Amino acid sequence: MVYLGSNATFVVTAVNTDGYQWLHNGNAINGQTNTSLTITNASINDVGYYSCNVLKDIEVVPTRAASLMVYTSSIDPQTGVDPIVVFGFPLSGGGSQGSCPGKYTGYVNYTKTISNGWGWAPDTSNGNTVFTASDTNRTDTKIEYGGKYGDNGCNQTSVTVPSPAGSPTYRFAIFFTSNVPTNAYAITLDGFKP
Repeated sequence: MVYLGSNATFVVTAVNTDGYQWLHNGNAINGQTNTSLTITNASINDVGYYSCNVLKDIEVVPTRAASLMVYTSSIDPQTGVDPIVVFGFPLSGGGSQGSCPGKYTGYVNYTKTISNGWGWAPDTSNGNTVFTASDTNRTDTKIEYGGKYGDNGCNQTSVTVPSPAGSPTYRFAIFFTSNVPTNAYAITLDGFKP
């Protein structure tokens, strides 16, 4: 995950290889045939899954995909805390999980995977006691949060982590009941540190 406009670099290490081909959401990226791929000035269009095909003779060995998310933030005048808008890439895939999220046709996981954490930490620096995750795009989604210590919650279009929070950090997911988007999809995190 990188701040909108920052750079992101992916690296693959392989031995005894003839070449590489980087992919974005399963599609070859023209001219990207080195051991590393740098996305400069990352935008919402760059959000998605990146992988690399490692080539040896006629054999192609794909790597696992890594997710690139971008985020933006601005100061909330009421709390003085940054609401963070995080863009992730939706995955199709159905299932059902109890009453919440219930039956779904796709989802987006918002997992912070940078060096400083497992997820987003509630920001109490300005006395904030409200920590919410919201889908401001649609009304037919369910949002779920999961805390590092196992606490969780789920609700229609918005969830609030209890205060005081049961975990130091949280991950989020948006579940779609129909019409899975085919491009980057945003979640708004209010009261969390970037």
